[in-house]
Amino acid sequence: MQFFSQISLVAAMAAINNMIKKYGALDSVFSLMQYSQIPMAVIGIVMKVFQIVISVVVGMAAGCIPIVGFNMGAENFIRVKTLFKKLLTVEVAVGVISLIIVEFFPKYLLEIFGASGESTYYTSFGIKSFRVYLCMIVFACINKATFIFLQAMGKAIQSTVLSMLREIVFGVGLAVILPMFFGLNGVLYSMPASDILTCIISFVLIILTFKSFDKKEKFKLSVTGSSLVTLGKRK
Repeated sequence: MQFFSQISLVAAMAAINNMIKKYGALDSVFSLMQYSQIPMAVIGIVMKVFQIVISVVVGMAAGCIPIVGFNMGAENFIRVKTLFKKLLTVEVAVGVISLIIVEFFPKYLLEIFGASGESTYYTSFGIKSFRVYLCMIVFACINKATFIFLQAMGKAIQSTVLSMLREIVFGVGLAVILPMFFGLNGVLYSMPASDILTCIISFVLIILTFKSFDKKEKFKLSVTGSSLVTLGKRK
């Protein structure tokens, strides 16, 4: 399952890079030889920052795997739900902090990667890329945590399908379709649009999963209650 998730991620990145190259060449500024490498270089920087944030998110979610596995085995579904809510709270906090940084301090992020001596086109496109491409980074954090949590609950198929929907269906699909209408900006729009759509499906899956937990908890309580009544009659 992890193999398919990684392959889908590679496919999404390949599609984005190809669209950046294709529609960058059609842009009035970036079609010029001296500025032609700017879109690819900027997106590379944006993705590096994004990967740093996602690495933090994945690390926290992965730390919950043994706890989730133990409680799933013990059928302690209440604790699993509580853990997911706590994880989601922390992941949202990471996403909000990251959002503030990329929206209000994108120029400083570019300078970390040595952009201080670059052209104004480089800086302006870099600032716009950070603010647009990562404007839904909070949802991206939620999605990644959901993928891992579903896998930890033994729902590897749902986790993999959700991951492939994000990367292949939405990631590749929107990266190809949106630039047809919005040009180079369409590539930037594809990331937040994919995260929004994936987050909606993620919440639906989690709600359905937790509803199944509630049914199992009610069944356990009814069985326990019946057992206690039986024991009481025997006494």
